[in-house]
Amino acid sequence: MERIRVSNGDITLDIRAAGPEDGEVIILLHGFPECWATWRHQIQPLAAAGYRVLVPDMRGYGESSKPRGYRRYHLDELITDIDAIRRHSGRQQCHLAGHDWGAAVAWWYAIHYPQALISLAIVNVPHPQAFLETLRSSPRQLLKSWYIFFFQLPWLPEWLLRLNNFAILRHMLRSTSSSAAYQDEDFDFLSHSWRQPGTIKAMVNYYRAMLRHQRQPDQPEIAVPTRILWGEQDIALSLPMARKSLDYLTHGELITYPDGSHWLAHDKPREVAVRIMEHISHSQTAT
Repeated sequence: MERIRVSNGDITLDIRAAGPEDGEVIILLHGFPECWATWRHQIQPLAAAGYRVLVPDMRGYGESSKPRGYRRYHLDELITDIDAIRRHSGRQQCHLAGHDWGAAVAWWYAIHYPQALISLAIVNVPHPQAFLETLRSSPRQLLKSWYIFFFQLPWLPEWLLRLNNFAILRHMLRSTSSSAAYQDEDFDFLSHSWRQPGTIKAMVNYYRAMLRHQRQPDQPEIAVPTRILWGEQDIALSLPMARKSLDYLTHGELITYPDGSHWLAHDKPREVAVRIMEHISHSQTAT
């Protein structure tokens, strides 16, 4: 893989790149508490298929910039990073895939920059409108989302996440994923990211920005061809939200995995690669 840097105002993004420079671009976005290596099993198959694969450490993670203040992690700001990557690639349009917070950013980008997308692939995060509606109407989902409210506290979340060499983060990933989904190499990449000054605080600030500056999309419908991949064993996000997300898609499809967890790219690495390639190959590039 190559390693490139892309600027967006005062933000610099550290990006892994693979595949032919003249291939159609696909941007892969990771979420909490991971890094670019969320997609390490999917990068090579996509590159080998002829796609130009761009995989950033999101704002606040790894060796990308970590602005101070939770307001800098609002979705409205985060999507400008994605558009900066697309513009740096020289393409008018790209494919976009995201998991967890990366999926939340991908949804928001598709709502606000639909003309810039050929296709959208989402892993285990519902459409933002579906999430808000379910959170307000379902006590069960509200209980599942307890961590969002915990992360609003000052300093304590950061202290706990750093404690004992990030023991809580390691335990969380191991205990909520399929057996042996996370290997030593995964934790080598993750530990490098977590140890970067400011990363842990930035990771929590995503959630602070989410709750303190929450707003509904003005026009939630998405016409971009969208495929949702969903592990049904997700302990934080319920399957009905995935189904409800289809209500906001003109061309949407949901594929579920009864034995898959929230960390589907690790649980089923080959399957996720195949399903994303299948989806983007069926989406037509605008002329």
